[in-house]
Amino acid sequence: MTAEKRTDAAPKGASAPGSTRKAWAPKSTVEVVLEQIGKQEKRVAELQKALDAEKTSLNKLLQAKKVLEAS
Repeated sequence: MTAEKRTDAAPKGASAPGSTRKAWAPKSTVEVVLEQIGKQEKRVAELQKALDAEKTSLNKLLQAKKVLEAS
């Protein structure tokens, strides 16, 4: 079994004719850290929202437990 090379695919480095891309500009260390902080803050906010929903659900179940134990 021999592997056949695909000739119809464009090389990875080639871009479509007429398209212009911005040149890659490396980010400074400060920009990278600030970006990471922003991502972490967003993730914490999402987790906090999920935690609040779980707490609400737990409180409802605890109230139901009290009612069931009382009877």
